[in-house]
Amino acid sequence: MAASGRAVRSNSKTTGMNVDADIWKTKDKAPTKDRSVRLRVNPEQSNDYRVVVFGAGGVGKSSLVLRFVRGTFRDSYIPTIEDTYRQVISCNKQVCTLQITDTTGSHQFPAMQRLSISKGHAFILVYSITSRQSLEELKPIFEEIAEIKGTDIEGIPIMLVGNKCDEVNREVGTSEGAAIAKRWNCAHLETSAKTNYNVKELFQELLQLEKRRTMSLQLETKKTRSQKRKEKLRGKCSIM
Repeated sequence: MAASGRAVRSNSKTTGMNVDADIWKTKDKAPTKDRSVRLRVNPEQSNDYRVVVFGAGGVGKSSLVLRFVRGTFRDSYIPTIEDTYRQVISCNKQVCTLQITDTTGSHQFPAMQRLSISKGHAFILVYSITSRQSLEELKPIFEEIAEIKGTDIEGIPIMLVGNKCDEVNREVGTSEGAAIAKRWNCAHLETSAKTNYNVKELFQELLQLEKRRTMSLQLETKKTRSQKRKEKLRGKCSIM
């Protein structure tokens, strides 16, 4: 029975699931705190800046992330459970890791979704301009972000993104997406992962929305500062 209890605790730690079953199995021991409180840990305790990408299946979440991180695009649709990509950025003139979590388009993993929201610093909500349904499916996700973040949501960067703007069969107009973004008090942008339109701009604008610290995709390293000094000296040189 002790081994069984340990197995349940290990699973609850990694999935963020409720641990009532664990407490019930070990009720003869000292009371155990509900580990679900770990969902509320302040994300700023980590040097990572976590961006979470939400959206229905097939809207192009993975394509946007892969286009940004690797500069590649794939035409085939491969369903995602959850993938994480990392890229070095500048945060308050210090090296920081931009951690992008590409979530599943399915509603089968609500615990994973809540955990991602709790740990996220910023959010990208993606819909396809060819699917009104994909835009409507973002409403409960936004509402859950607002519920979990509470009053902190006012300072959290959120981008509502209409992807596939290269497509002809549009169901959601640009003004309609912008109107919803205004209602949610977030930014709006249309992109195309296929043509690489506004992809880098998406992440740049998202980081610029962060007011608690200065974020940039460009690293200010010693090397670049040295190069700037050399360029200044080179401009002052003259041939006699």
